[in-house]
Amino acid sequence: MILGVRSLFVLFLIACSGVRYQGPPSDHFDGERFHNMGDVAEVSFYDLVKWQATRTQGHWPDFVTDPPATKPRERVGEGELVVTWVGHATMLVQLDGKNILTDPVWSDTVGPLAGVGPKRVRAPGVRFEDLPPIDAIVISHSHFDHMDLPSLARLSAAFAPRVYAGLGNKRLLEEAGVKNVSELDWWEADNATGIEVTAVPVQHFSRRGLDDAMRSLWAGYVFSGARGRVYFGGDTGFGPHFSAVREKLGPMRAALLPIGAYLPRWFMYRQHISPKEAIAAAKILGADTAIAMHFDTFNLADEAFEQAPRELRYALETTRDAQRFWIPTPGAALVVP
Repeated sequence: MILGVRSLFVLFLIACSGVRYQGPPSDHFDGERFHNMGDVAEVSFYDLVKWQATRTQGHWPDFVTDPPATKPRERVGEGELVVTWVGHATMLVQLDGKNILTDPVWSDTVGPLAGVGPKRVRAPGVRFEDLPPIDAIVISHSHFDHMDLPSLARLSAAFAPRVYAGLGNKRLLEEAGVKNVSELDWWEADNATGIEVTAVPVQHFSRRGLDDAMRSLWAGYVFSGARGRVYFGGDTGFGPHFSAVREKLGPMRAALLPIGAYLPRWFMYRQHISPKEAIAAAKILGADTAIAMHFDTFNLADEAFEQAPRELRYALETTRDAQRFWIPTPGAALVVP
């Protein structure tokens, strides 16, 4: 196949946009590449080619229009926790008077160029203009659907928040105009905004360019509030990290867990949990409340639109000890007990 000028330009940009960490080795960094906890094989190029050659995609609409949502409160009080799903892995977490955004994406597409990459099928649940003051942003990893540089630069200019990312991501963010960036290693914490933010292990991988796989760190985050902790899982497969977080930091008041981009399982199981596994993860974390995310916004895998929440509902209905696991609608403010 002969590539056009546009495709070659895109590939050139991808190749030039890689991120790398340089630092001392650790139990999850060998001096060049980061590694997951446990014995987790990396996704090979052969696996990727096999998936693309054999995949059967479920149906997705071109676009869906959601009911208008109420503008978020500017602040919540001490001890209060309100979570609003903006879309995909973007959550507005309002905790103890502080406002935190997770993996913020307001762009229409997620890719190396505007208009290139998966296109969102629903508008953000909160308009950018309706956002309250943002104190902190956490970025789970370097994939385009989680580290959206245009959205991050816009947020940085509008609110000057503290921005947290895993090791090796700061340079790329700063070159894009994002300020106040703090890199965190797993288990490192910072409370510069008045809320303690701790980076924690998840099971995933990083890649921004063609040759930078596993060269920057991926992470989840725990926000410690007056009445308990909030877990944000970013992207993650199922593994021993959930138990490690519970053992080190204690049970969670709430867990924000991904449920989408999980099919086909033979390919996705290492990096994305299924809806059923999300229930198990919430239990391991000791979460009083779990909230689903990372679904029905960008068509990234083989499940159909609305399949992930449907399977989650079915799993909850057929589980004897079903817990409080909320499936949000875009822009709805969930008040967590």
